[in-house]
Amino acid sequence: MASQTTAKTHTMRALVELRKRIIDGDIPGGTRLFEVALAEDLQISRTPVREAMSRLAEEGLLERARSGGFLVRSFAYADVIDTIELRGVLEGTAARLAAERGVSDAKLKEIGAIVQKLDLCIGETPDDVDFTGYSELNSEFHEVLAALPGSATLERELDRAKRLPFASPSAFLPDKTQLSKFRRSLHVAQEQHREIVTAIHRREGARAEALAREHAQAARRNLEYIFSKDRSLVSSVPGLALVASDGPEDV
Repeated sequence: MASQTTAKTHTMRALVELRKRIIDGDIPGGTRLFEVALAEDLQISRTPVREAMSRLAEEGLLERARSGGFLVRSFAYADVIDTIELRGVLEGTAARLAAERGVSDAKLKEIGAIVQKLDLCIGETPDDVDFTGYSELNSEFHEVLAALPGSATLERELDRAKRLPFASPSAFLPDKTQLSKFRRSLHVAQEQHREIVTAIHRREGARAEALAREHAQAARRNLEYIFSKDRSLVSSVPGLALVASDGPEDV
């Protein structure tokens, strides 16, 4: 039992460390990873490293090389756009099904409470935003939304779509140093949160779906801003360093 626990601990440590290095850009896209070298670097055996790389391949950060082993994936700008679009379609479907099937008062109260907490994260002045709190609550809102229809299949596919760092609902939220550039988008996103919940409560399936799909477009607009107006923000978005340096004009 102890050996199994140790193996799982080593696998998790390797997974977390490798994921961080890839997302931070310390291991560039296209880099081939070698079990022996990584095992020596992390001071663990090869088996946990191999298992960690398999997990990262499932997440989409690595891909299997034809000759064996793994390569760090690189993504085109269009890949990111497509992933955001897919998330919007799936979340729109979740919102529509929730409205059509009906949601219990307890679940509506739960997601409504999250929206109220999000309101408290946005203050009156341009820089008065609890960024950490907003980011965490925003992720919670989307997790609860995915679960509202009671569809394990839909939840699973949404989770799969959000595994890439830049595809998560909070991927393109600004950091503390860039709040003024994105403050309007925060207000718009928060109003959309509120309207999505209202549409679900009123059993307005088509409206709930349209709102949720439009909500995902905020990430696309922020992405377009980063690549066309201010590429210095690339480093503020986890995983975006893996995206090729093309931009909206090249898509």
